[in-house]
Amino acid sequence: MVRSVAAPVRAAPGSVIRPVVGVLDNLRSALNVGTILRTAEGAGIAHLHLCGFTPTPENPKVAKTSLGAQESIGWTHHFDAIECAAALQADGYELWAVEAAPTSTPLFEVPRPGSDVRVAFIVGNEVDGVDAALLDIADRIVHLPMQGEKSSLNVGVAFGIAAYWLVFVP
Repeated sequence: MVRSVAAPVRAAPGSVIRPVVGVLDNLRSALNVGTILRTAEGAGIAHLHLCGFTPTPENPKVAKTSLGAQESIGWTHHFDAIECAAALQADGYELWAVEAAPTSTPLFEVPRPGSDVRVAFIVGNEVDGVDAALLDIADRIVHLPMQGEKSSLNVGVAFGIAAYWLVFVP
C-alpha cells in the first residue's frame, strides 16, 4: 500500500529543517502509530515507512488518534523492514536506530547531522525493540538516556523526542 501526500515543511524562526523520514518496525499498537503520525506531521517529518505488521492509517484507531494527520503526511507500507531500510540507504539516507543496545550512544551526545544529511530513523516494536538485523545495518544506534527504573519510554514518546531533536537545528 502506497500513499503519497505532500506534507508542508515548517520551521521555527531561526531553525533549519533537515530531511528526515521515520521507519516504524513492527509496531503493535494502532494508538502508538496514530500518535507518531500526529507527531511526525507536527515536526515536518518528510515521510513514514510503516513496516511489517505496523497498523496503517486505514485502521480506524490510527485515524482517530492521529486527528487527521494521516491526511497530510506521506506514508508507505513495507512488508519487510530490512528491504525498506536497505533501499533508504541506497537512496542516500543514513540509518539511525533508536534503541538501547550495548553499542548505542545517548542521543544528546551525538553530533547533530548537517542540514544536508538525510536521516531515516527507526523505532521498534513496543516489546522487542528494533530488529537485530536492522541494528546490524544501521549507520548509528542511539538511545534516550533514562534516570528512572524503567529502561525505555513508550515508542510514541521516544519517536517524538528523536524526531524533534533530528529535525530542528538550533
